[in-house]
Amino acid sequence: MLSTARPLPRLSTGESVAVNGACLTVTARRGVRFSVDVSPETLRRSTLGRLVPGTRVNLERALRVGDRLGGHVVQGHVDGIGRLEKIRPTGDWLEFRISAPPALTPYLVEKGSIAVDGVSLTISACRGGSFSTRGGTSRSPVFTVALIPHTLAETTLGECQPGDRLNLEADVLLKHIAAMVRARPSGRRGR
Repeated sequence: MLSTARPLPRLSTGESVAVNGACLTVTARRGVRFSVDVSPETLRRSTLGRLVPGTRVNLERALRVGDRLGGHVVQGHVDGIGRLEKIRPTGDWLEFRISAPPALTPYLVEKGSIAVDGVSLTISACRGGSFSTRGGTSRSPVFTVALIPHTLAETTLGECQPGDRLNLEADVLLKHIAAMVRARPSGRRGR
């Protein structure tokens, strides 16, 4: 069971809750505690399998139709695990430099969005990875995000240290556009 310091009011069985960016279904609730099942796919693609009792996590309820959309469009479907490479203080802010799995390269766009442990952030800079087509080594893409004091205070990101593994999810709209472009027959030009 998960226990929350800040209860999620009217949380219902069957409702979706993102835990560090991974969308999970509430299977039971008792007071400020609730249970979720975690599939092998979620454990493989996220850091949830490494959590130990007492670990703080980011929680977010699913957006309801008609609610104001104040962040970026993500679903809680973790695309891969990144690694926090460097933290650079810039006044009250922190800059995180994060390496991402090579598969995320097409979705890392300067001024684009990414969710890091479920926290929707804007990419301030990015550098793509280098890949070999013959099975050689590849270098992971790296991106930078800036964390404002509010984000540092209200999420677990303010507790992160270099070397930490973080759940990453790219903007779903960008993923759909990329899939449509890939599916387009070659040789056809747009009008």
